[in-house]
Amino acid sequence: MKVRKIFVQETLEILSVNSSAVLYLPLVGSDISAGFPSPADDHLDIAIDLNQELIKHKDATFYGRVKGDSMQDAGIHHGDLLIIDKSLEPKSGKIAVCFIDGEFTVKRIQIKKDVIWLIAENKNYKPIKVTKDNDFLIWGIVINVIKYV
Repeated sequence: MKVRKIFVQETLEILSVNSSAVLYLPLVGSDISAGFPSPADDHLDIAIDLNQELIKHKDATFYGRVKGDSMQDAGIHHGDLLIIDKSLEPKSGKIAVCFIDGEFTVKRIQIKKDVIWLIAENKNYKPIKVTKDNDFLIWGIVINVIKYV
């Protein structure tokens, strides 16, 4: 899968998605237990394409690499790769990539009647109240997180 860097900023690096390539990867034929182990299949005969699995709106989907720890309590950590869908409607409680005053940031959004709050998932960060004085845009909604463990 080919990606092109389109914006780099201190808190988030945004990358475009080229989903035209098809890459089928083997899929374990049974569920993977997170409790007691179960016998594994002797062979892998099912394949998936991660583009089909992870990208629903290819023309509106981007990657973003996280820089920082403000979303750690939501399981989003420094270095994680976000899959962002710009075609989805922003709703309260969703995790969104926002553009505020010239910078990208990822936060949980809280949309009230007259105000939008950007809520970090780390007690060391205070909520950000978006006002009419801010240059602000909800750029896209995070639909998946790719982690490196």
